Amino acid sequence: MGFFNKLKSGLSKTRQQFSARTADVIKIFSKIDEALFEELEEVLIMSDVGFETSSEIIERLRQKVREDKIRDSGPLKEALFEIMVDIMGADEEYMINAPAVILVTGVNGVGKTTSIGKLAHYYKAQGKKVILAAADTFRAAAAEQLEIWAKRAGVDIIMQKEGSDPASVVFDAVSAAKSRNADILICDTAGRLHNKSNLMNELAKMNKIIDRELPQAQKEVLLVLDATTGQNAVSQAKSFSDAVGVTGIVLTKLDGTAKGGIVIAIKKEQNIPVRFIGVGEGADDLQPFSAAEFVKALFDDDLEN
Repeated sequence: MGFFNKLKSGLSKTRQQFSARTADVIKIFSKIDEALFEELEEVLIMSDVGFETSSEIIERLRQKVREDKIRDSGPLKEALFEIMVDIMGADEEYMINAPAVILVTGVNGVGKTTSIGKLAHYYKAQGKKVILAAADTFRAAAAEQLEIWAKRAGVDIIMQKEGSDPASVVFDAVSAAKSRNADILICDTAGRLHNKSNLMNELAKMNKIIDRELPQAQKEVLLVLDATTGQNAVSQAKSFSDAVGVTGIVLTKLDGTAKGGIVIAIKKEQNIPVRFIGVGEGADDLQPFSAAEFVKALFDDDLEN
């Protein structure tokens, strides 16, 4: 199964919430009026696109109806598709150039460890030499869970005993990355937002080590979010970005929710690029994000009907 078909399958709950209800609204309202716009806005909000972004989408739809002199509801689905693609913006090519260090953070339960394992699998499949660093040393069994994923992906892992200094793990991992000529070092880091200063200090120590020991490295901070939490994921994106300067988002568990519209809300309201999305349990089900393909997967195959 190609990834677009996996994406469509993984977004089935969201598509049922969004596309089916959109089609129903358009069928019911043969003529365009304010009640139609309100119903479409409710569909967007119920799909967790967010109030602010939903309002903008509908306002742009009103404007398009006026400018193009659309008289009946038939063309609205295509117009809505075009507006949503435009709001998401053009896909940015996300390139990782060796040597690279990726710091991965996120609250417990969002699928952070699993995502790191799948990222390792993804990059190894590209022919990259990957090392994992188990630097979330205060969460019980975090290193052991990451070690299982390292074995599955067939990559090395650097770890210390539970409770060790996370920066010490990163130092060892950077040293290993240099000596083993690794292309990518992926570091599991803590996501304790109840004390932002501790989190910031912890990552600052890691960054200082990386800058000193591997100054030429490309650095990324990826935040893992759980799509099933809906608008709470937007709040987490803002909090983490304020605290640690997130450069990209990994959005997990899209296959388990009807709230897939959260992708649009995060991109629009937080202006943080979504880098990867997870639409299944398999190692291959974490893939680079494409805005155009994502929006297309929300709609029926035939946008003309």
